[in-house]
Amino acid sequence: MHTLLNMKLTSIALLAITAAVVACSTPRSAPMLPVRGSMDTMKAILYREYGPPDVLRLEDTEKPQLDDDRVLLKVRAAAANPLDWHYMRGTPYVARIGMGLRRPKDPRLGSDASGVVVAVGKDVTDFKPGDEVFGIVGGAYAEYARAYPKNLVVKPANLSFEQAAAVPVAAITALQALRNRGRLQPGQKVLINGASGGVGTFAVQIAKSFGAEVTGVCSTRNVDMVRSIGADHVIDYTKQNFTEGTQRYDVILDSVGNHSLSAFRRVMTPKGIYVGIGGGGPNDGGFLGPLWRPLRMVAYSPFVRQQFGTFISSVTKEDLTILKELLETRKVTPVIDRAYTLPEVPAAIRYMEEGHARGKVIITVGDIDRT
Repeated sequence: MHTLLNMKLTSIALLAITAAVVACSTPRSAPMLPVRGSMDTMKAILYREYGPPDVLRLEDTEKPQLDDDRVLLKVRAAAANPLDWHYMRGTPYVARIGMGLRRPKDPRLGSDASGVVVAVGKDVTDFKPGDEVFGIVGGAYAEYARAYPKNLVVKPANLSFEQAAAVPVAAITALQALRNRGRLQPGQKVLINGASGGVGTFAVQIAKSFGAEVTGVCSTRNVDMVRSIGADHVIDYTKQNFTEGTQRYDVILDSVGNHSLSAFRRVMTPKGIYVGIGGGGPNDGGFLGPLWRPLRMVAYSPFVRQQFGTFISSVTKEDLTILKELLETRKVTPVIDRAYTLPEVPAAIRYMEEGHARGKVIITVGDIDRT
């Protein structure tokens, strides 16, 4: 009884945290104001109101100030994430309590980045100017960004800046979902629903590195790609409904949310673990938006033997280092669908919102014409 009560309380607490995750999960700081004609300015994508990608503007703004405990880097590449469209659209609406009720408190976007360190604060000992790094920054859609040293690691030499930028949020989510929440063990059978997406492509490869037998679910056009990155079995969801099959899975990682929990339960082992991540589109709705699914898990879990849950990933130096080692040994290779330039960020977000991206959508940040 105590175990069940603790599980319920944990799930409810998780929902409360999830409701604020859009407002709090990436480094944010005081808004930067548009300025012109100074060596201390840069180009950045900013948004002054909630809405579709059209609200995103390329503007002149102040460079981030270097604090004693931070690193300033020249951004070479960034990656788009679903979190960006949640910020941009101000959804789910409950998250506006932290983001700003009527308009965003912080007009910057982007968290995944790779680049070159240009300056370090006096308290920073991990990095020096000239280091090539990747990780989580505040306001990645810009020429310059700052970060805490704990959120960065040195870029593997065998990766381009674009490949490195694809890694942080998606790969950490996949790693922690499988290892921490799914407790995946060698020899277990794992199903990745959404295997061709940003998290899914990393999850397939990370699960294989754990010694699991991996089944990936994707559309017809992505079958060969998912197989090429290591999946033992690939199910084309346009031809086969895996929830009606006979195979049972020890762990299911679901980034789509396109089947009922009872349908997933039919293909889980008696002690199987279901881990739900994402599953909500940019216009999914109302006040709670995609938080409805975790709420259903809370109501469903006490009545079944299997475990159903979601989780919130957290950036750690240790896990960034684990990913760096997997990348260096080529056990994991980022899959990149398309690359856009900084002025094309609205188009990149619009494409990602369609929900058909294969792997990651990248923003290449180079020298921008200021004329």
